[in-house]
Amino acid sequence: MGTHLNLTPNDRAPQPRRAGRRALFGGIDLGTNNCRMLLGTPSSQGFHVLDSFSRVVRLGEGLYETGRLSPVAMERAIASLQICADRAQRWAENNGAGTGIRLRAIATEACRQAENGADFIAAARAATGLPLEIINAREEAELAVESCAPLIGKSVRRALLFDIGGGSTEIAWVRVQPDEAPVLIGYISLPIGVVTLSERCAQSCYTPAGFSRLVDDIAAMLRPFEAVHRIGEEIRRGGVQMLGTSGTVTTLAGVSLKLDRYRRGLVDGVALNREAVDAALAEARALGRDGLARHPCIGADRVDYVLPGCAIFAAIHELWQTPELIVADRGLREGMLMRLIRAAPPHRRSYHA
Repeated sequence: MGTHLNLTPNDRAPQPRRAGRRALFGGIDLGTNNCRMLLGTPSSQGFHVLDSFSRVVRLGEGLYETGRLSPVAMERAIASLQICADRAQRWAENNGAGTGIRLRAIATEACRQAENGADFIAAARAATGLPLEIINAREEAELAVESCAPLIGKSVRRALLFDIGGGSTEIAWVRVQPDEAPVLIGYISLPIGVVTLSERCAQSCYTPAGFSRLVDDIAAMLRPFEAVHRIGEEIRRGGVQMLGTSGTVTTLAGVSLKLDRYRRGLVDGVALNREAVDAALAEARALGRDGLARHPCIGADRVDYVLPGCAIFAAIHELWQTPELIVADRGLREGMLMRLIRAAPPHRRSYHA
């Protein structure tokens, strides 16, 4: 459920341009590695983005070893959540009296796993005024499907969607029917992501033998899901589309497209055939840590997560051999906005003069 935001203003928050009253919606996603926000208003295509925010907070740093969120990680996360709250409040104030923002704020795997996850949520709510809540793995998969639904082809019978996060990886098996919303018919949440793998076995990713062992281990975690849903058989029959939404696949798309800098407009929705995917994986592995850090689509702040993410993706890619991969630069924030807009009364979905 969303909530109407009513927060204390902060003079440091940016001042949006006044543009008349309109329906405003917001989604905040606090993951294991990143804090992200998206503010938008309804449009004929779904929504028009008004403001966005993303910052690496490393909330799950050290969680694998201690089972707890560290004080410094929680402090980083709350500082970023406060920025989100301030910016959302500024948009609400600028939009005119009585309108507000319908907003939802969620936390995922790090807070699900941590012994002190609930305590952190309470502290973050008190500090920021945001309605932060922990969602379960099924809803996380559903939100990913919601956000990526516009990328699913018209002639597809099934879609296999994966989201490689910081602390977990969600796999969604989806039924697709003409003129109906995609339906989640199966999902699995693996308790591994780019942050947890980087803390457990980052160095082994840089050797061929270590990378292969990791891929095999992850594939073994996926096989029970394959046995239940017989996805491989469905792929051989045709009509199955694979979609990936994560920093891992958008990075590989940037590598494959030879981008001199990351450009969302060129990446979101791009289709890569298996040969292109294999070449991008090989190039990422060949670059090594120093080469990855220098790559314009990666950078030093994300370099430690690239090959762990590639190992997770390689297991998915090898187990389920679809002809192509649709890359999505979208995720839980977009899914939240779409749900909030759809649930709002009709008069709350339209622009106001």
